[in-house]
Parts: sequence; C-alpha cells; structure tokens
Amino acid sequence: MVSQPAEFGPGFHWGVSTSAYQIEGAATEGGRGPSSWDTFTAEPGRVLDGSTGAIACDHYHRYAEDVALLRELGVDTYRFSFSWSRIQPEGSGPVNGEGLAFYDRLIDELLAAGIRPAPTLFHWDTPQPLEDAGGWLDRDITERFADYATLLGRRFADRVPQWITINEPMVITLLGYAVGAHAPGRQLGFEALPVAHHQLLAHGRAVQALRAAGASNIGIASNHAPTWPASDSAEDVAAAELYDTLINWLFADPVLLGRYPNEGLAAAMPGPVEDDLAVISTPLDFFGLNHYSPTSVGAPTGNPDTAATDGLPLPPGLPFEPRELTGYPKTDFGWPIVPAAFTEILHTLRQRYGDRLPPIYITENGCAINDQPIDDERRIAYLDTYLRALRQAMDDGIDVRGYFQWSLLDNSNGRPGTRSASGSSTSTTRPSGAPRRRRTGGSGT
Repeated sequence: MVSQPAEFGPGFHWGVSTSAYQIEGAATEGGRGPSSWDTFTAEPGRVLDGSTGAIACDHYHRYAEDVALLRELGVDTYRFSFSWSRIQPEGSGPVNGEGLAFYDRLIDELLAAGIRPAPTLFHWDTPQPLEDAGGWLDRDITERFADYATLLGRRFADRVPQWITINEPMVITLLGYAVGAHAPGRQLGFEALPVAHHQLLAHGRAVQALRAAGASNIGIASNHAPTWPASDSAEDVAAAELYDTLINWLFADPVLLGRYPNEGLAAAMPGPVEDDLAVISTPLDFFGLNHYSPTSVGAPTGNPDTAATDGLPLPPGLPFEPRELTGYPKTDFGWPIVPAAFTEILHTLRQRYGDRLPPIYITENGCAINDQPIDDERRIAYLDTYLRALRQAMDDGIDVRGYFQWSLLDNSNGRPGTRSASGSSTSTTRPSGAPRRRRTGGSGT
C-alpha cells in the first residue's frame, strides 16, 4: 500500500520523457533520412527480438492521441527529442520542411493542452551521413550541431520554455563507441574518449547558439548514479573510483567546473582542450539528472562468472569489473531498486559542485515492469519510494525543480534485450489504430 504521498508544492514541474527514435516511427516518411540507429538495428543480431524504430509507437501519426494521454496523466511538461534526421536528413545543409512542420504541430498541440514542451536536441540518433563521415569521432560534427541548434532556436524559441542539448553523452560514448552495444556499434575501448569531448563541445556550442537565437532555460540531461565498491579491499575501492570518474565525472566536471577530472583524461582529448573547455562550461540554467540504479564495481578477477555485464560485450583488459548488486528488489530489466541511491547521488552532486550546480530537474527516472495484463502495484510502489527519496533530498536543501518519468509510452529500447515496459501508458510496436492503454502509475498520479 502507498501511504500519504510526498508533497512537492506549487511550481514543481511534473512530466514524462520520450525520445524520437524510440517512439516516432515513420522512419522513411515525411522526408526523414536514415539515422545511425536505423542502420544499427537493421543489422541482424543487434537487438535480440529484431525490434527497430521503423514503426515504434507510431507517435508521428498519433501525436494528438499522445498529447491527450499527457492531459489525462495530469503532467504539465512533456520532454521529447527532435529527430535530427527528420529535420536535416544530411545532418547539415538543406532543411526538411515536413520535419519542422511535424514539430510545429506537436508543440502547438502541447501548448493548446496547457503542457510545456521541453525538447532535447539530440538523443543518440545521429544522421547517418554524419556517422559515415566519422560521427562523434570527427570534430566537424560540433559545428554541424551548433548550426542545427541555431535552426531549432530560431524556429521554436517563441514557443518552447525549456531546452535540453544532449541526452546522456556518457551512453553514446560508452555503449555506442567503446563497447558497441548501441549505435553505431563501434568497439574502440578507451580510444572512444574523443567522442566524449566532441559531445561536450557540441553541447557548449549549442547552448551558445540557442541563446543567440532567443532561447532560454537551457540545460543538459546527464545520467549519474552512485558507484559502490564491491568490497572494502584497496583493489576494489580503486577500481570503483576509476569507474566512477569515467561514468559520472568525465562528463559533468567539464560542464560545471570547466575542467576534466584529472590531467590524464584532459591529455587524452583532441583539439585545443583549454579553449574548448571555456565553451563546454558555458553556464547552464538547469542541470538535468537521469537516474536509475547504483552500480557495484570491483577489480577484475578474470572470472566471467563474477562480472555483471548487463548483457554488454565489455572489452577484455578493463581495469574494473561491474558486479552483481545483491540484496535489493529488481526491475524487469534486472536493475536494482534502491531509492536511497537517488538521495545519495543528489547529495554527491551538491557536495562536488557547490554553487556551480544550477537548479536540478530529474529528466529521467522510472522502472521497466513487464506486466501483462497490466498490474500497476509494483510501478506505483517504485514511484512512491523514489519520489520520497527525492523529497528527502529537497528537504535537505537541494534545489530540484521538476521530475520527468521515463517514459510516456512503452517503447523500442536499444539494449541488447529489446523493448522497455517503463511507460505511463502502453503501446507496442503495431500499426496505426492499435489502442493506447493507460497505466495508473504515471507522474501525475
């Protein structure tokens, strides 16, 4: 049973999040070009059940129904992402008017429903022509991204009250380029570090471009979670500290402090790093935190039975090893449910960044539960405990302005597994006309 709900007061924003590739569908309609995810999921074996974004949740055709679902849920904000491939099929140059018109319709529908649009410029789906030219390994993409941000700012700044530049730069660096579990499927190991730098530089240039185009209230969505040593041994503690640096602080330190966590990482980055850091650390209006679960990490044992890789093809020779975190209930993704870790990471951010930390929005949090038929008790319990953990952090003085649940709809998910049943409403990959079914565990409950 859920006890008396935590109170957050007026002015706190409640929302849900999605991404273009995972819900839009219409992959070859309306002038959209191919993205890195279209190419990746077309390769046999990349996704276990063969899911792609070709149809997904058919949001492109059914956005009005989905806005009606948002109203029914009672949220005041909808965080979605623009598809770069739908707006600029080549990643630069000619603009696809049909793509812009789709987002005009979506934004106008949201505003008519009294819902704040909060778009993300990039949620992992690089236009394939840019990927073919080197993708995020090529510094030129940062200029193309700034041009793209200018285009969007000029088109939508008068109607969009909140902007996010890039979603989870750690994920595309690690999963896309280092281990190859996400698009574009590269396996570069530590040679993927330039991807991190170029995404961060693209973020900084986009903040500047958006502001120059008249946009305001701009941030980034960065995923963070506590890293816990698998034991008290010096070896496990050292391995966990290195993992923590690479997963958590490699991306946030340059944005909020204007420097990399250590000289070794700075030396591994391409280009005029100090000049780039001045751009990367362009001040933000808010910091978006995506949080799901903590991670247990130890020193490598050489025994594959001890590693908890979450299905990822980790390269050999890593100086750390993810371990199974036992003693906690799990989502149907196998992720531990640890509300105290949510409070902990919020405190860690404040302690690390102090006055440099702008107001926080929780831009993603949620759980995957494969409940067929729908039974919301576990989902409601998850949201209740995590919202209480968030409220505790706020009571401790941490400035959090909103909470956006992942996700509005069950969606095509890029893990080696498949789909995510984490939505506030259900929709499988099926043709137009299939009914949406609302769950009761949405953010507005």
